[in-house]
Amino acid sequence: MAVALDEARACAATGDVPVGAVVVDASGVVIGRGRNLREARQDPTAHAEVEALRAAAEAAGDRHLVGTTLVVTLEPCVMCAGAILAARVPRVVFGAWDEKAGAAGSLYDVLRDRRLPHRAEVFAGVAAEECAELLDAFFAARRLDAGAVAPGA
Repeated sequence: MAVALDEARACAATGDVPVGAVVVDASGVVIGRGRNLREARQDPTAHAEVEALRAAAEAAGDRHLVGTTLVVTLEPCVMCAGAILAARVPRVVFGAWDEKAGAAGSLYDVLRDRRLPHRAEVFAGVAAEECAELLDAFFAARRLDAGAVAPGA
């Protein structure tokens, strides 16, 4: 999770929501890294998980990432959950819950949906407080930049 948090911190400076992800192989080696690049690329699909999956598939020379684990600072959305399952990633570890768009147990549970041909084991809430604080600080700064009144002001 530390490497995913580093990725999240790096993307915060670009104006993207600070979400970072890594794909690690069975021996624990990082084979793909990603961060949100939606604003930087003006690409609605440039989520951290998708970027990490693309990098891992390229490094592995295979679109199926069997035996890997995806670690991400925020619960994956529906699009990312679909990409995770398409890549056959068997394990997902995430930090903060996403009550508005999460698809790994909060709003939806795409990753464990028994109607789908592939599922992933989910480990939720890893370093949740640190992941949530990073997101909270980012959105608080955006509200201040937009002229909102700071809490307690």
